[in-house]
Amino acid sequence: MKSFQQFVSEAKEVHDQQGLGSGVGLSHRGGDKIGYDRKLTAPEKKRVKAVGGGKTAPAKDYKQRKDAGSQRPKGTSSGREQQPTRERGSARLSMRDQQKKARAERNKANAGGKGRGELKKAADKLLAKKKKSVDSKYKPQKASGYTAHERRKIMRAGERLVKDIKKGKEKPASSYDPKN
Repeated sequence: MKSFQQFVSEAKEVHDQQGLGSGVGLSHRGGDKIGYDRKLTAPEKKRVKAVGGGKTAPAKDYKQRKDAGSQRPKGTSSGREQQPTRERGSARLSMRDQQKKARAERNKANAGGKGRGELKKAADKLLAKKKKSVDSKYKPQKASGYTAHERRKIMRAGERLVKDIKKGKEKPASSYDPKN
């Protein structure tokens, strides 16, 4: 017959072997990362990069953070929170200062000979959203699939060809092939 201590220690071993971890919010992956795994598979990824020859491939994965799996401390990077230095409400203005501030704001609002009503109309006009209309026939340009280097090479080959045609010394088209 097992003692209670033996039973508890065996139960803990079984619990840890299942990879449940012990902290709140840990995933079922041995506690290597907080939260669940949100990594997409290759066909699910929307971000792609041009690999050349008019083809694209899924963009590479992001690197895992160094602090993955550990709870971040609350507050600043040093782990300590700034404590208040003065008593609560000490930053409030005195009555005289409040009146001074209100007078300055009134003067500023009435500057330029405009009354409150005119000023409000002008503000409404400035803050009104301008509607942007998009042409219904607009279709966004499709990605070529060429890398920036390949696009530059093709463009320069075309420019060379135009320059040579102007000079009157046209070469065969194969010499302008950007894939060489």
